[in-house]
Amino acid sequence: MTDATLAEDALADRAAAAEALAAERREQIAEFVRTNPDYYVRQFDHIGNQSGFTATFNAMAGLFGPIWFGARGLWNWAVAFLVVETIGFVQIALGLFGDLAAGARDRIASIEGTLALRKQQLASAIENNSDKADVYKRTVESLEDAIGGIRLEAQQLEEQGIWIALTGVGILIAVKAVQSVVANTVLESRFSDWLSDNTIPSGMPLKHIVFSALFVVIIVIAAMLHYSFPGAYPALADFPTDPAIRLTAIKWVEAFFTWAVTNGDALFDAITYCIRLLLDALEVIFVSTPWIVIASFIVLLTWLSAGVTTAIYSGAFLAYMGLLGFWEKAMTTLALLGTAACLSILIGIPLGMYCARRPRFYSFIQPIMDFMQTMPAFVFMIPVIAFFGTGKPAAVVTTMIFGGTPVVRLTVLGLRGVPEHVREAAISFGGSKWYLLTRVDLPLASPSIRAGINQTIMLSLAMVVVASLIGAKGLGEDVLEALQYANVGQGILAGFSILFCAMILDRIVQGARK
Repeated sequence: MTDATLAEDALADRAAAAEALAAERREQIAEFVRTNPDYYVRQFDHIGNQSGFTATFNAMAGLFGPIWFGARGLWNWAVAFLVVETIGFVQIALGLFGDLAAGARDRIASIEGTLALRKQQLASAIENNSDKADVYKRTVESLEDAIGGIRLEAQQLEEQGIWIALTGVGILIAVKAVQSVVANTVLESRFSDWLSDNTIPSGMPLKHIVFSALFVVIIVIAAMLHYSFPGAYPALADFPTDPAIRLTAIKWVEAFFTWAVTNGDALFDAITYCIRLLLDALEVIFVSTPWIVIASFIVLLTWLSAGVTTAIYSGAFLAYMGLLGFWEKAMTTLALLGTAACLSILIGIPLGMYCARRPRFYSFIQPIMDFMQTMPAFVFMIPVIAFFGTGKPAAVVTTMIFGGTPVVRLTVLGLRGVPEHVREAAISFGGSKWYLLTRVDLPLASPSIRAGINQTIMLSLAMVVVASLIGAKGLGEDVLEALQYANVGQGILAGFSILFCAMILDRIVQGARK
């Protein structure tokens, strides 16, 4: 066999392989688009042969706009185009059918009521020969001039209707053109994603078409009626509700909390007792111990954790608090914060370790933690006061609710981030579960866990001022008083003390030395 024959056979094989790949691609495109496959095969091949953005024209996408994009599952584009199209439709309806002068007429009616009163006063002043007649006369003339100006303005607004409608038409034409041009490129990109992930919806299912059409029609019609005819359809402006619904819900909530307080009194007393034990112990350490001992200990701990420079700064911060008379309140704040942070860490790290290997349980408590972090502090203070009363234990519980979740989340994140091959190597060498946890998982996850501890401490400090509302003493009390009496100096100085406490704790926990 000659070299020429071999070369021809190789070319034929390559051509056959290329044809097979092209046929497979056509089948994949047809399976993906379901409708008009020949058109999309040509368009996708044209787009794929270009390096940058390729402008094509899709008449159906331009005609149906957001409905087409939504039916294709391209909802991010559908929503964006729907907003712009809705603005266009509103402009058209407002220009052609809207009452542009409604606001001006309302202003005229309001002024006419005042004008009638002033005319009566003017007539009475003239009849009584009062000195105020000239004043009333000027007021009446001014109001009449204002009414004339507003009527002229209303006439001009009505004349602008056609231009407003033409603006809406221009917006629609522009957005339809953009939809026609980008539709095939966007769909080709989704086709590329579909090749690697067949769970992505393909084609144009009837339910997608119906849902997209209903969604678009409802949004457009509601917006047109509301903005073009303001006040004509009150149901579009005010959510239909009944005050009895809220009153019934309030009664249910109050009944639940009354039952919980009555039946859980022993439990809440036990929790309060445990918190009080730890809080009293820390207050003895921080408040009753001589200041030089506490200051020396904090500076030493900072030096061991973060170095000499940071220790010097910590000493300066402590001197600031002492010289300005904030020492005792700062120590009270640290005791309160330490109680909340210690309890959060003692509960959060084991809970995170448990959740790291149990995804179902973690998915169950995630919404609870989301609720704890997103609910405003002033809201969850209400049940805390109902269960624990006011005072420092209630402040500790409030602080734990707000700041206790980061240590759980970041412990889970750190443990799940431990490389599997490292764990498998430890298991293959006979490592027990305890060895695996203490010598592999926790050391490798320690940066993430320390970050969780740091975030818990920082969020707990953020609650210092809020907790002072329910009886917590310390620096937050000074800030609260400054807010109440507009004492700027006291508030700023106490705020810097809170900041310095946060910086010292942050450097100790996140020190450079492991």
